Amino acid sequence: MSRFVEGVVANAGRARTGMVTGEPGQPVRRSWNDLHDHARRIAGGLIASGLRPGRAVAVLAGLPAEIAPVAQGVWLAGGSMTMLHQPTPRTDLAVWRDDTLRVLRMIGAQSVVVGAPFDQMAPALDAYGIRHFSPAELSAAPPADPVPVDDDSPALLQLTSGSTAEPKAVRITHRNLYANLSDAGEHLSCGEDGVMVSWLPMFHDMGMIGCLALPMLSGLELVSVTPADFLGRPLLWAELLSRYGGTITTAPNFAWAVLARQLARVEPGQLDLSKLRVACNGAEPIDPATMRSFVQVASRFGFDPGAVNCCYGAAESTLVISMSGVADPMQLDHVDAAALERDNLATPAPSAGTDAEPAVRDIPMLGRPFPSVEVRVVDDEGKPLGDRQVGRLQLRGESVSDGYLTPDGWEPARDADGWLDIGDEGYVADGQIVVCGRRKDVIIMGGRNIYPTDIERAAATVPGVREGNVAAVRLLAGDGVARESFAVLAESRQAGDEAAAAQMAREVTARVVSEIDARPATVRILPPGSLPKTPSGKLRRAAARALLAGQ
Repeated sequence: MSRFVEGVVANAGRARTGMVTGEPGQPVRRSWNDLHDHARRIAGGLIASGLRPGRAVAVLAGLPAEIAPVAQGVWLAGGSMTMLHQPTPRTDLAVWRDDTLRVLRMIGAQSVVVGAPFDQMAPALDAYGIRHFSPAELSAAPPADPVPVDDDSPALLQLTSGSTAEPKAVRITHRNLYANLSDAGEHLSCGEDGVMVSWLPMFHDMGMIGCLALPMLSGLELVSVTPADFLGRPLLWAELLSRYGGTITTAPNFAWAVLARQLARVEPGQLDLSKLRVACNGAEPIDPATMRSFVQVASRFGFDPGAVNCCYGAAESTLVISMSGVADPMQLDHVDAAALERDNLATPAPSAGTDAEPAVRDIPMLGRPFPSVEVRVVDDEGKPLGDRQVGRLQLRGESVSDGYLTPDGWEPARDADGWLDIGDEGYVADGQIVVCGRRKDVIIMGGRNIYPTDIERAAATVPGVREGNVAAVRLLAGDGVARESFAVLAESRQAGDEAAAAQMAREVTARVVSEIDARPATVRILPPGSLPKTPSGKLRRAAARALLAGQ
């Protein structure tokens, strides 16, 4: 069997730890061995249904208690798993059905495992003759022993973020999975003495790989709730960390901002965050101000500032590319903003907030690459660049995917030498990765490369603008502008007040001009929930541009 499955089986046989689900209602704890026994029965059901090694199984479920044994059951049966995009109350079910059918055809899935709370979607699958099973149906089968597959067999077909109308799945093999999780486990010192607390969606790679497969392989105790539990009451996250003595947790930047606001309302002594030694921020651009605010308020509950961990990853690298050092305070690279924008050089400069010139940009340092992934920076012609030279980030190594499944068939992701272009611009400084932004989102004005995150952070400082809910979108010549420019879209609860919104738009323009020295072509103030985001909460800037239509 693969090294990954071998490790999962070994952990189930020795670990005294397990998985807690059901919070905040009726918590239920199952040991990893109990979950493994359940997974063996599900594997038996899948094999009896006709699953063959290497074939895909699609899963539509939302409860961690069901997803965990199903995922392991698929791997024990030798299959690969794909978590389908999940419909929400606002989803057009006809569109969702068509998108789901495209995905099923693309990955070659012959069946779907449908669990709560999506049981009502079963008739839509019946209408198209798509076989589906509930986790309970599958677990009624006799237990099966692991089906041998090699390390290069697919383990996950991870749907990429964005619209499912043009689906794409990253092929993650058992080799990729084992290499990346082994690196992460060693870097974070994962073992039975650790407790991971997670609310992340398992249809996202950070949730499935980082917050399920990693504990399942390493023996971490796992406390897992749903994203709806967190969004409905964000303070639950901190309460679970306190109640279970959480040592590791991870989330995108927006969630840390939400938690900081919630903690500010809690009296000291009501929570204990002193055991938290790794608080990962990843999956979207990291705003240093967010983490500074979180550290300030969380320190009242015993939180160690050295627990903040800035990480960098992508589905194409299985999950993690790099992480900052454990127990090291968040490190920022202070660079000359003009040299960065005009010369593509990250020239060191005094810290922001001093009176020194020139203008300074603070960018989080994201740690050294994991042993299983090699990182380099190249120019537009593919020539490798030196330290602190900004260019395209490329990866290769054991944890890097070899390609994608698309509606048009297989699409290789790596060049002849094994390098994969990740789509980000950045540089390496003192061995650490520093990411400037997505290459396709860079705004070019007057010979400057302006990164949307800088504009968004400036706009977010205007009173009334919702933090983490600002998008700066690139406007090409012909998009209603004479030359390349940008628009700022900001959410605010005052969007319905025409006079207040107009004043806020003027303040956003002034703040952006003051801090970025560039004027937006337009600023729009939108109601909360208007900006399109991926399931993990990441801004979809290309989709946000459509909100400008008809202005």
